[in-house]
Amino acid sequence: MWLLLTLFIILLVIGMPVAFVIGIAGGGYFLINNEIPWTVLVQRVVSQTQSFSFLAVPFFLFAGNLMNETGITKHLLSLARLITRRMYGGTAQVNVILSTLMGGVSGSACADAGMEIRILGPEMDSRGYPKGYTCGLTCLTSLITATIPPSLGLILYGFVGEVSIGQLFAAGIVPGFLMCLVLMVTVTITSRRHGYDAPRPDSKRFTFKELMDNLKTSVWALLFPIILIIGIRFGFFTPSEAGAFAVVYAIVIGTFVYKELTIESFIRSLKNAVIDTGAIIFIIALSGIFSYALTYGNIPKIMSAFLIGITDSPQLMVLLMLGFLFLTGMLVDSNVNILLLTPIFLPVVTELEINPVHFGICMMTIVTMGCMTPPVGTAIYVVCGIHKTSIQDYVKYSLPFFISVLLEVVVLVFFPQITMFIPNLLY
Repeated sequence: MWLLLTLFIILLVIGMPVAFVIGIAGGGYFLINNEIPWTVLVQRVVSQTQSFSFLAVPFFLFAGNLMNETGITKHLLSLARLITRRMYGGTAQVNVILSTLMGGVSGSACADAGMEIRILGPEMDSRGYPKGYTCGLTCLTSLITATIPPSLGLILYGFVGEVSIGQLFAAGIVPGFLMCLVLMVTVTITSRRHGYDAPRPDSKRFTFKELMDNLKTSVWALLFPIILIIGIRFGFFTPSEAGAFAVVYAIVIGTFVYKELTIESFIRSLKNAVIDTGAIIFIIALSGIFSYALTYGNIPKIMSAFLIGITDSPQLMVLLMLGFLFLTGMLVDSNVNILLLTPIFLPVVTELEINPVHFGICMMTIVTMGCMTPPVGTAIYVVCGIHKTSIQDYVKYSLPFFISVLLEVVVLVFFPQITMFIPNLLY
């Protein structure tokens, strides 16, 4: 087992793509263990993808790409600008609210961050925000998509851990909006302190009529996550069927409501979805080898016994596991962390009678934060690359947002009723 972990670390350090790291490390364990026939290796690669619920992933990826091509972003941006018109750090507040509204559309933190830095980055520059502040805020606000449905991370967690995806979707709503509030407060404090983008004296508060006019065009995007949760809860469709519904919904809204979905944009969305799905499914397939090796070596039981031996306090145990996830998130892709660590941590969660839905929301927030932390964070390189900003500036200006999000997660850990309020209401 030490060979498996050593090989994994060595390959990761030398910069090999993560899918090959977990595949080769798992294959190495099979190579030295003569008790396991090689046919099992092939079977694990194939069987890892043979799940009906896994169909939700490519469907939601395609739906997210379609919705980004239908003009939904433009209408949500207009609504966000209206709401933040009288706030300190107005353009930065738009960034936070737009991520919250887009959480139910894109389902991907990296996609959300890349889209927002292109739309809001130049405007934030013109308003006097430092580039590092713009990139830090854009990355951390995209973290909201980790919990607001349809989060791809929650789908993978539910798929691997056999946890209700419908309950996970419902549980993510309140933490998502709470994170929005926390980040908006952080923006207000930092903007007042540094004098960023004060509201103009002649700007007026938005009226009820203005709000209704904006909602008329953006309501179709806002209804999307609500329809998904209600549909899954009341048995209109399974999570996989919800993904197919999302694709049809995006096509209908883009074609007949916003009238901005063209053949060219449809093909572009399909192409991007195929590329994204191929990357994710390749990691998932090869993770079957690694997961089998971990299970065969009794690593989940060993880790469970070790962690329970440290403390029997559920809250402290969750904080320990989240701390470990934060560190691994700095080195390993978030999807890989979900696939490899969920089977290890869930037995501990079950043993201590922690609700796996509540743990999943906390885990997804911290794991997705790995996209925003150096040295491996993909969202950092997307945002800083587009906006031509140094990683040092990003780290300097993003610290207040990291601290505020971590404080929110601590609150969720000690007050699980915040997370479980809607699932308990619906289920």
